[in-house]
Amino acid sequence: MASTDITIYQAYLPHDDAKAAISFYRDTLGFEVRKEVEYGDMHWITVGPPGQPGTSIVLHPPTADPGITDDERRVVAEMMAKGTYAGINLATPDVDATFERLQAGDADVVQEPTDQPWGVRDCALRDPAGNMIRIFEVK
Repeated sequence: MASTDITIYQAYLPHDDAKAAISFYRDTLGFEVRKEVEYGDMHWITVGPPGQPGTSIVLHPPTADPGITDDERRVVAEMMAKGTYAGINLATPDVDATFERLQAGDADVVQEPTDQPWGVRDCALRDPAGNMIRIFEVK
């Protein structure tokens, strides 16, 4: 098997409120805001964990694609409202301590720290756009 020098650089999550997204990712999760780009009424925000400049999340307008139809826009909005459109898994060495900090910050908790049957301990919350964020304990 050949080795690879491919790494994860960016992941994309939709947002529908730039101020709420920045507040959540910066103030609640503790990520850095690395870049903001506005174009018309659309707003892209790049955030990432301090000390990890090579890994970012790009928060994007979910319907920025000019080819998207009105029906598709409606479906995206419905899925975001349900929290089924997008998600990301994050990791921390102490999920219980991280959960306590996030819960104190008024995070939208979906699941408290739980030992899963597949061998991981994790918790889950939603960002202001409804994206599912699972945080795994990785030591």
